Amino acid sequence: MGDTLYFVCDYCGEENELFVDRTVANRQQFTEDCEVCCRPNLVTIVIEDAENIWIDAEREDDA
Repeated sequence: MGDTLYFVCDYCGEENELFVDRTVANRQQFTEDCEVCCRPNLVTIVIEDAENIWIDAEREDDA
């Protein structure tokens, strides 16, 4: 089971699409390059329940 989510690049401010697999873990953290500027964003996803999924992106070099 998966969802398509969106995050805003912390470098250029552009929206990026991301597929999240709910079966992996309730908390996921990984690096995702921006589709526009290609800079690395550290993406954190927290799945609380079926309706509450939180996503955050920050500059990888700030983490």
